[in-house]
Amino acid sequence: MSVNDPIADMLTRIRNACMARHQTVSIPASKIKRAIADILVREGYVKSYDIQKLGTPFDHIVLQLKYTKDKQPVITGLKRVSRPGLRIYTKRDDIPRVRNGLGVSIISTPRGVMTGHEAWRNGLGGEVLCYVW
Repeated sequence: MSVNDPIADMLTRIRNACMARHQTVSIPASKIKRAIADILVREGYVKSYDIQKLGTPFDHIVLQLKYTKDKQPVITGLKRVSRPGLRIYTKRDDIPRVRNGLGVSIISTPRGVMTGHEAWRNGLGGEVLCYVW
């Protein structure tokens, strides 16, 4: 199956797995998806992830989803911002705040994929990939 927007596919898989209260979700791997998974773990939205080598030509990222004590998903929302048909770029001073600081913007910068706060601290702008809250 060919996917035109692999990042949107990743976010949709995570969103659907959270709504269905799954413990794990499997996503076809790529460098940018691994970087996004790193950020999700570092920011506390998912427990962990590991790379699985299945019999297919490409690896899969398996995310361990995180839930609160009352079985609510930690990730309450995911939004794809920049997409293949409409790229959204931002300067350092215009990096968006997500949910008044309660969420995280994920930005692809010249020095790699990082959160909006990290990009701001490093004085970098870039392509706004998505918001997570």
